[in-house]
Amino acid sequence: MTRTLNDPITIGGITLKNRLIMAPLQQYKGTAEAYATEHHIEHYGRRAKHVGLIVLESTAVSSNGRLWANDIGIYTDRHVEALRKVTDAVHAHNTPVFIQLSHGGRKSSPEVTTALVAPSAIAFDDQYGMPQELSAEGISSIVGEYRMAARRSKEAGFDGIELHAAHGFLIHQFLSPLSNKRTDAYGGSSENRARFLKEVLAAVRDEVGRDYPVIIRISATDYSEGGLIPEEWARMLKPLESELDAIHVSTGGIIPVQPSDVYTAYQLPHAAAIKQHFEIPVIAVGKIYTRSLADRILEDGLADVIAIGRPLLENPDYAEGMLTVRGTAGSVGEAG
Repeated sequence: MTRTLNDPITIGGITLKNRLIMAPLQQYKGTAEAYATEHHIEHYGRRAKHVGLIVLESTAVSSNGRLWANDIGIYTDRHVEALRKVTDAVHAHNTPVFIQLSHGGRKSSPEVTTALVAPSAIAFDDQYGMPQELSAEGISSIVGEYRMAARRSKEAGFDGIELHAAHGFLIHQFLSPLSNKRTDAYGGSSENRARFLKEVLAAVRDEVGRDYPVIIRISATDYSEGGLIPEEWARMLKPLESELDAIHVSTGGIIPVQPSDVYTAYQLPHAAAIKQHFEIPVIAVGKIYTRSLADRILEDGLADVIAIGRPLLENPDYAEGMLTVRGTAGSVGEAG
């Protein structure tokens, strides 16, 4: 059966009107107290008309885990009202919106973080500085912050949650052997390194129930020997598949190393490798900006959904063009 960008798809009980979603990209427009602003209401509402789903930018579950000093958070009940105005603006276009929940761990903003924490006392770089190794009590406290963030996400009107386990932030830090050198129940084997994610996911599910969509964003490769690769991700996530509704595949971020070449659809091979192991939908992202290429990816079964980010920053109506313009299918690695 031929699949195209215009075809609907169901993720966790919510049917998207098409397979094009807006990827999370930071706006750097939050207040000092991490509240969403009129910018967020206008920005997401303006882009909601054509896409099948909007995933809000990374939203901190803890005051001590904000990624930047001007990002947004959901770590108090007071954050809910401002975020509800954002979800209302998106829902005005009959488009669902997910929130991306995150904790920066050792990559939290030094400007607003009082105590940098991580699974192990290993610095990302000199700019961030040396984190404290989390105690078992500290881990439990952060799991509780994810729980409360999930509760508030429903109160704010979000239709689902994306857990940010990519780009070198806290969940990713636990999962990767490059950043997790623990010798207790949270380190060592793949199963142990996935324990923090398992506990976060269980806490979130306990709050929102099984019928509420929960997806995960991962970095399928750490771009370094000894780091994560798709096959290890499959070993860690397969036992959790029944509790997840989709996997959003990105790459990198655990160490200050960039991919050697960033070309059109450069992350697609990793998404395709992940997809081989799972039944739930896989979302591909990374310079997939033409309708022809998106349709080719879907038709070939390399991914189930396409996410775009930067073109929508420059042109709020970019999605309309992708969904209406048909052409000859391109190939992975084409210029553009």
